[in-house]
Amino acid sequence: MKMHLSVHVAFWMLLSALSGAYGGKVLVFPLDGSHWINMKVIIEKLHSRGHDVTVVRASNSWYVKEGSTYYTSITIQNDGGFDEKFFSPVVERMLEIRRRGDSFWNRFLIELEIISKFGEMHEDMVKMISRMFDDEALMRSIEEAKYDVILTDPAAGAGVMFAYHFKIPLVFNVRWTVHGEGHFAIAPSPLSYIPVPGAELTDKMTFFERVRNVLCYIFTLFQMAVVTAPRYNAFCHKYFGPDVDYFSLFQDADIWLMRNDFTFEFPRPTMPNVVYMGGFQCKPSKPLPKHLEDFVQSSGEHGVIIMSLGTLISKLPQDINEDIAAAFAQLPHKVIWRYAGPKLANLGNNTLLVDWMPQNDLLGHPKTKVFVAHGGTNGVQEAIYHGVPLLGLPLVFDQPDNLSRMRKKGTAVIVDIAELDRTVFLEALKEVLYNPSYSENMKTLSRLHRDQPMKPLDHAIFWIENVMRNGGAPHLRTQSFRMSWFTYHSVDVILTLLGAVLVILLIVFYVSRCLCLCILFRKKVKRE
Repeated sequence: MKMHLSVHVAFWMLLSALSGAYGGKVLVFPLDGSHWINMKVIIEKLHSRGHDVTVVRASNSWYVKEGSTYYTSITIQNDGGFDEKFFSPVVERMLEIRRRGDSFWNRFLIELEIISKFGEMHEDMVKMISRMFDDEALMRSIEEAKYDVILTDPAAGAGVMFAYHFKIPLVFNVRWTVHGEGHFAIAPSPLSYIPVPGAELTDKMTFFERVRNVLCYIFTLFQMAVVTAPRYNAFCHKYFGPDVDYFSLFQDADIWLMRNDFTFEFPRPTMPNVVYMGGFQCKPSKPLPKHLEDFVQSSGEHGVIIMSLGTLISKLPQDINEDIAAAFAQLPHKVIWRYAGPKLANLGNNTLLVDWMPQNDLLGHPKTKVFVAHGGTNGVQEAIYHGVPLLGLPLVFDQPDNLSRMRKKGTAVIVDIAELDRTVFLEALKEVLYNPSYSENMKTLSRLHRDQPMKPLDHAIFWIENVMRNGGAPHLRTQSFRMSWFTYHSVDVILTLLGAVLVILLIVFYVSRCLCLCILFRKKVKRE
């Protein structure tokens, strides 16, 4: 018996040793807030496969904790921030502007608020990176650690700079970069049928919509020129030399793990090193806590509506909350609402207010009928995964664009906060609840999303490990971004060919002219 036990112990020790031997070293540069929620999913999976993960975090991180069983951390002293205090004032200001109406001027004011706040964020990020580069002990420790890959969220620029400096393979967990939507930095993006994020358009545009799309793209370029280029280029010129352009460093990433797929994205050109992992954070639902299960079951045949506005939007203006509560109270359904705010006078007996909810588990419950959401990417993808239609209340950032895509696919109704009152909100709820097309369309999307040869998270992990095994993925990287605009669009070739055609035409013209003159001269001689 003792011998049998010792054999088992030795066997498991051997497995552990083998797991450690084949595990790699991953350096992670995350972005805080909701972005960290999905990055953490990848980190936990990497840890479970025996990889050694180190996370770089700011001392005042909002979500990224210093201690964890899944990773070790490098904490950098930081005086700025990316937290609720940083974003709450600008979110409140943007909500105030949005309530005035959906005019061009109001949209412009919102964009100015975003430019101002994101400028501060990137300024703070560059200061933090500079502090790290100037810390000789820290830089030496990173170099000596011999990391196999850097995994980063390119909505901030730190990971890209370290990958370039230490010549470490680079993998993106991406939907947004410091330049905007990820595809626009790496893949061909014809504006004739590729909608610019924020324009709230589809891949089928009228002439005037295409004009709007181009104008939105020009404004995006303006944002890059004002918000990111001056800060990151100044850093690159200081530490890497005047010939290094920060944009090309982003484009040189080995693998782009894209946090969407074509159940959400419109069909568009892509590249060999773009790997789609939309909904990778989604998972089957688990049983609810008893008090929530009892409440859900009490809904009977009517079912449950859930409402959550995500990470950044803790509460709406109180008059809007009262209208929403009054609308919920008129329905026979039960409602679970993640709410943080004062007591509601119009709250119905059918509505349960909670500080936190197991959103994924509620979305996967068979009695859940509608998800009232702000339209963040994580929430939309969880709704797709579980096949739950949306009532969208878009507020800021990418939320209006995300929900406009869901509306186009027939899975969501959108309520503009500028027009929201109890009547409008109630009618929108009834449309999603009682028109079966929304539920059917979302179930179709869910079926398409799930019909894949492997789970999105496993797909992502495979490519991270592929980069680690092979020291990068240069065979998948395009050379297009290394070309000048003149060369990329073959302007030199076109001009050369046009010049050749022009020369040939001129020769033909002059030869024909000479022949005609010769013929005329001979005829004239014969007459004389």
